[in-house]
Amino acid sequence: MAEQTLTLKQSGVRWLGLALLVFIADIAIKLVVMHTMGYGWENRIEVTPFFNLLYVHNYGAAFSFLSNQSGWQRWLFTAIAIAVVIMLAVWMRRSSASEKWNNIAYALIIGGAVGNVFDRLVHGYVVDYLDFHWHQYHWPAFNLADSAICIGAVMIVLDGFRKKK
Repeated sequence: MAEQTLTLKQSGVRWLGLALLVFIADIAIKLVVMHTMGYGWENRIEVTPFFNLLYVHNYGAAFSFLSNQSGWQRWLFTAIAIAVVIMLAVWMRRSSASEKWNNIAYALIIGGAVGNVFDRLVHGYVVDYLDFHWHQYHWPAFNLADSAICIGAVMIVLDGFRKKK
């Protein structure tokens, strides 16, 4: 039985608008943070007893992984992100637009990944600004792009537990 080819309108590519929205929101927030806040932990803005806004640079990956390296990690993480974006875009092209759950997950990951790749290519680091903490323990700072990537990844994992037709 031959596999039916979906038109672009019928495919999950329709959901790339969500990726664009995540990318634009992420970059816009980062620009506001960069132009209105002082750099570093000493300039943080306490929002609640467990949440601060701040402006810091992340030269590594998630949770500052490999941030203390000499700079090669910038290109490694950029290459990995581009490969993941291409892979997810291909999956979206092959899936039906009606498969909302997976396409939303893929779009969130793509939008977040492109936002962080943009930072790496333009600035040489990723701008982080969200700081959650409990007393003196601070979760590593992160941003909207990181949040979108994590939400998309959790959605993919949860999809593995759903019953398929």
